[in-house]
Amino acid sequence: MKHRIVVLGAGYAGANAAGRLAKRLHPADTEITLVNADPEFVERVRMHQLATGQDLKPRLLTDVFAGTGVRVRTARVTAVDAERKTVALDDGEIAYDTLVYALGSAAADSGVPGVAEHAHHIDGKGSALRLRERLAGLAAGGTVLVVGGGLTGIEAVTEIAEARPDLDVALAARGGLGDWMSEKARRHLRGTFERLGITLYEDTDITRVGPDGATTATGREIPAQVTVWTAGFAVHPIAAATTLDVSATGQIVVDDTMRSVSHPDVYAVGDAAFATGANGTPLRMSCASGVPTAYRAADAIVAGLTGGTLPENKIGYTGQCVSLGRRDAVVQWVTPDDRPKDSALTGKTAARLKEIICKAAAWSVSHPTSMLPVRRRRIVKAVRPVNV
Repeated sequence: MKHRIVVLGAGYAGANAAGRLAKRLHPADTEITLVNADPEFVERVRMHQLATGQDLKPRLLTDVFAGTGVRVRTARVTAVDAERKTVALDDGEIAYDTLVYALGSAAADSGVPGVAEHAHHIDGKGSALRLRERLAGLAAGGTVLVVGGGLTGIEAVTEIAEARPDLDVALAARGGLGDWMSEKARRHLRGTFERLGITLYEDTDITRVGPDGATTATGREIPAQVTVWTAGFAVHPIAAATTLDVSATGQIVVDDTMRSVSHPDVYAVGDAAFATGANGTPLRMSCASGVPTAYRAADAIVAGLTGGTLPENKIGYTGQCVSLGRRDAVVQWVTPDDRPKDSALTGKTAARLKEIICKAAAWSVSHPTSMLPVRRRRIVKAVRPVNV
């Protein structure tokens, strides 16, 4: 009987896990099923581009995995029974011998009143397209407020300001702008905000969102015809409703191989996993964590089924890439445990590197059983952290 592997979610983590498994396991011995609610792979790192009117290349999952042996099933996951080893879908049920859980995360309102009713998100294709339609309907002089000073918020506000210079665009950040970055990166960020005419509200805590703007903790009203909420993400709630051990954030607690500490037939990858890198530091929710954890889990599954050996965990970080529109960016070099170094890459060179990285990530999904082309590997390798 074939060993049944079910992968839930076809984002960067799930799609890469399925592809790596298909590349390393023989179809005569295993049956791999990839379950995803959307029939297409969605480049989540480009949702701010989609929201501002740019079109993204469609990638049907059935085309992506054609000829790989991976069966694609378009369905929504409604529950996981870790004891019966089954997954409930909106169109039926599927059983597994090994489960790879990669359902990811979505925007979280953090309990702030009015966010669900009045704010837009860019956590997925549907929400980005709704924001796109709303922005297109704004006349010159319209007001947009982006809430959240993290990577997503900075990319969203700069993309909107560049695409629509006729709008009054603002960012509300709980702390200082890029206060986790090096001095050079922060200086470049401020220069970009000034160039794009973005109004900045620093050290500002938004406590309510309404149809015409937001209210701060001090009672100040910030007017906005459109509010975009990027102040936090939460994982899919399905795992927390199972018997799997989960963290306080609802992520599945895994060991060094991305294997559930409570259920050895379940692996979690990407945002869904409470995992640590090579030095024991918890990994942050990001594409930079998703792909390495997917490879790690796939390699562990293959080793377990074939009797092979698994290399040590070497997952760590190199940099944080932040696009600032289409021709500007910041690449903040970091230590393997994600602490910022003094060096950073900025401007057009950083934008080109960010684009290379985004294209390479999409290429790895579009060619699930291939390796990153040598040319691109060399380009990425050639751009080393330097004191610039």
